Amino acid sequence: MRLVMMGTGTFAEPTLEALLAGPDPVVGVFTQPDREGVQKRGSTRQVGRGMKEIAAEKGVPVFQPASVNAPEGVAMLRSLNPDLLVVAAYGQILSKEVLSVPTQGAINVHGSLLPKYRGAAPVAWAILNGEAETGVTIMRMIAGLDAGDMLAKAAIPIGDETAGELEAKLAPLGARLAIETIQRMKAGPVTGEKQ
Repeated sequence: MRLVMMGTGTFAEPTLEALLAGPDPVVGVFTQPDREGVQKRGSTRQVGRGMKEIAAEKGVPVFQPASVNAPEGVAMLRSLNPDLLVVAAYGQILSKEVLSVPTQGAINVHGSLLPKYRGAAPVAWAILNGEAETGVTIMRMIAGLDAGDMLAKAAIPIGDETAGELEAKLAPLGARLAIETIQRMKAGPVTGEKQ
C-alpha cells in the first residue's frame, strides 16, 4: 500500500517514524510551510526533530504547499498515486477533492476520544474540562471536521501533566493505532463506529 503522511509537529512525528519503519512505502510527506518567529502557532509549529528532517533521512520527498487544497497542492498529491493518506495534526482541513485522490481514502490520528473534542487543541480541552482520561481515535476522514467513522480508540489517564506532556504521551499511542489500523485495512474491509 502506497502511503502519504500529512502532519506537522511533535504529535505527528511518531506516526511518520512508525510508517517509515513499516512494510509499506511512504511515497511522500506533506507538512506545513516553515514559519518564523511570531507566525508559529498551535499544532502547525515545526518542533521536535521535524517532519522534513525525518523524511529526508529516509529519502522521502517533502511537500509544503500553503494550501494542499489549491490546484497545485492536489496535483502534488496526485503525482504520488497514494493508496492511503495518514493524517496527524496537519493543520489544514482537507477538501473532498484531496480526500478523493487516494484509492483507500484517508485516516486521521486524532488526540481525543471522539466524539468529544473535535477540532483544534483536543488535549488542552480535555485537561481544561477536568477529564479523568483522554486518548487517541483513528477515524476515517470525510468532508466535515473530525466527523468520520471511528476505526480504533485507546485511552490513557490524565494526571497532572501539561497539555504538551500529555500530547507527548498520546503521540506514540496514535502511531501504534495507525499502524494497527493500516494492517487491518490491508487484510480486508474495516467497518467503523459512527460518531
